[in-house]
Amino acid sequence: MQTEKIPEAVGDAATTGTIPAVGRGARRKDSLDAVDRTILAALRANARIPYADLARLVGLSGPSVADRVKRLEQLGVITGYHAALEPSALGLGVVAIVGIQQADDADQDTIAEAFPDLQEIEDCWFVAGDESFIVKIRVADIDALEKSLGRLRKIPGVSRTHTTVVLSTRFEGRAALPFEGD
Repeated sequence: MQTEKIPEAVGDAATTGTIPAVGRGARRKDSLDAVDRTILAALRANARIPYADLARLVGLSGPSVADRVKRLEQLGVITGYHAALEPSALGLGVVAIVGIQQADDADQDTIAEAFPDLQEIEDCWFVAGDESFIVKIRVADIDALEKSLGRLRKIPGVSRTHTTVVLSTRFEGRAALPFEGD
């Protein structure tokens, strides 16, 4: 696979004050340098970190860091800033990973269109393998999980489900960052 880089003539926002053009391949890991990776790691840990603190962390000025963050947003590397919620504080103490097999004559898009109606589905992936979809369900208790599974099975085209109940969570919601050497 051929990789593309942001043209060097465009420069870096921290040194030229310009924002690189977004093009095919611009989101690839090779467009990120060590400073970008440090900024991303810090923002991942605390999205509300002041630019002054980020600047001290990476050894740049506050405006240079602001330019880099803006560039990362424009490149689509940073897609938003979110409040992290504690599910157990909301009464959502049960998590299950559910594999969903579709019937041979079913349409995957029709099945997927039904998922947003189930508010307890937190994540959904279309996958290769025995299942067509994997969903993460978060509910209050086992009774609520049983009801959710019943609603899933009633979706036209779902032939069967396979459920794994999560006993404990070591970590979740962590976006992976590319390694420098890769």
